[in-house]
This record gives sequence, structure tokens and C-alpha cells, in this order.
Amino acid sequence: MPDSRHATRHAPSSASLMPGPLPDEARLTAGTTVRPGRRYGFFTDTTLCIGCKACEVACKTWNALPAEREGLSGHSYDNTRELSCTTWRHVKFVERMGQEPRDEHGEPGPAHFQNRWLMLSDVCKHCARAPCLEACPTGALVRTEFDTVIVQADICNGCGYCVPACPFGVVDLSDDDGKAHKCTLCYDRLKGGLEPACAKACPTDSIRFGELDALHAQARERVRQLQADGVREARLYGMPDGESRALGGLNAFFLLTAPPQTYNLPPQPQRPARHVAPALATGLAAAAALTAAAWGGAGLWLRTACGCATGMAAARNHRRPRATTDCRCSRRATGAGWSRSTSGWPAWPAPCRCWRPSC
Repeated sequence: MPDSRHATRHAPSSASLMPGPLPDEARLTAGTTVRPGRRYGFFTDTTLCIGCKACEVACKTWNALPAEREGLSGHSYDNTRELSCTTWRHVKFVERMGQEPRDEHGEPGPAHFQNRWLMLSDVCKHCARAPCLEACPTGALVRTEFDTVIVQADICNGCGYCVPACPFGVVDLSDDDGKAHKCTLCYDRLKGGLEPACAKACPTDSIRFGELDALHAQARERVRQLQADGVREARLYGMPDGESRALGGLNAFFLLTAPPQTYNLPPQPQRPARHVAPALATGLAAAAALTAAAWGGAGLWLRTACGCATGMAAARNHRRPRATTDCRCSRRATGAGWSRSTSGWPAWPAPCRCWRPSC
């Protein structure tokens, strides 16, 4: 008979070891407190990414996003390949062959025949001046109290204007509901004081969540540390004073060790809305020129019409001159030089056949 003293007591399934949700859990997991009215974002350090794709799995699990493109894609180990309406986190695998990074003196490293990997966990950038938000005609894309950009699916009409407006190719339309979808930076978790799922699941802290001012300071310090260690190529992408100044900076920015094009990032992202004013001015100028040309043509037509009317009135009011002996041509003197008209309209004088200068 078993000893009841060593029996394991199982807690009821509805019971929990925690008395309730932890208040301000992000302060314990990310070292920051989530409060409305502050600016939050991601700092992704690509030198710490190991390509485990834990962030992808956490994102799909929390947001209940389905899997896609099952099987091998043929593009290295990167089977998701790109961001989409059902993939809001995507770990890029960039295979490099050739020389090692430059040493502390700026000289290229020794040639080798082993491949190395550049990995980057890509996500919506939540731009300070988001082009997708500017292009949305229905107001479905809005900026939240945490300075993030989200899509309101119940307002989106599926026009797709936000898709080409995004310089990073983040926004995508779903074939199921025809609406736009993208990363929300876990807006529901932020409202509950929680750290976003992807940042919380990252085992190496490659993805860091926090207030933007604090993240900028951490990123600059990390770049100084890497450059001091000999990684001269270390640089920040998405800073307000960098190549993304046209967008006002990116709320999700990156530390890179290669040019942005290597990671399929635009070197100079731009806002399509900046072309609206020049295009509008050009269109208005063209319309003004066409209007002026049309009015000029109308004026010429009016002048021609008025001239014809004046000539016809003069013809109606014209009287045949009396015969005179001033002309040496007897044909004109007798009035024979006038041509006759059978229509009742007065006829113009026929030319004199004597060809004399006096006539």
C-alpha cells in the first residue's frame, strides 16, 4: 500500500501560483515602465542575433497568426523570406562569403572559404512620420498613445494605398479579408504593462524594448564598444539624425555591421508624400497653361468671327458707285465691271481688264 505522506498533491487546474497579474511586468522583464504618452520602440542589435527565430514564433503565438510557405524555399535557411500579412517578425539570414571584417587598422581581414552569417530580426519600423499613415484615406492607420502605428481592421477598406507608400515593404494585404495587416508592437500587451512578445522571447537580448531616448543612448554606447573592439563597420540605422531623417527617425532601429542594402534596407528611405506638393504645382501650372491657350484660341476665333460679321454687314450696306469718267476703262465707266450675283447679295466689282495703273 503506497505511503500517503509521499503522494504528490496536484493543484486544481483553475488555480495559479500568482495571486494575479504582475503590475508593470515590463519593469521586471525589460527594465522600463509602460505609460501612455511616452515614446516606445525596439533597438535590434544584429551582432547578438543567433537566428533562433524565437521572436517569430512568439509573435505568431501571441497574435494567433497562421504559418505560411511550408517547406524549403531554397533561399538559405530563411524560409519565411519576407514580412507579410501573417508574418510580422522575420529573421533575415544573409550569407556572406569572402574576407573577414576589417581589423583595427582598417585593413581587410584574411580571405577564407567559410561562410558567415549576418542575421537581422526585421519588423515594422513604426516611423515617426509614417508614410503609410499619411497615405491612408479612411483613417484606419492611427498613431497610438505609445507613439506606435497600428491598423484598425474594422475601418480599413482594403484600398492598398499604404502598401506602396511604405518604403520598407512592411504593410501587406490579406487574401482572406482583403485588409492591411502589420506589426502592432503588441499594442494589447503595452496597454497591460507587458513587454512585447518578441522582445521578451529573445534569448540573447538582441531585441530590446524601452523608451526611445534610453534606447538611443544604449545604441550609441554599444556602437562605441564594438568599434573599440575592432568592428569598424558597426553603425546605427534609423536614427533621427541619420539616413532616416526624412521619416523623422524609426521607432524600431537597428545596429548593422554592413551597408543597409546588404540587409535589403533602403539606404535613404523617403516619404512619398513629399512629392505631392511639386506634383500638384506642376499640374496646376499645366492646367493654367492649357486654360490660357484655350482662351487665346477662343479670342482669335471671336476676332475672326467679328471680322467676318463686319465684312458681311459692309457688303450688305454697300452701294454701287455711279459711273464716272475718272477711269480710262470704258468697261468700268459704264458699270460693266461689276459682277452680277444671282443670290441677291451685292457683288464685289470685277477686276479691270485694261491692266492700266490708273485703273
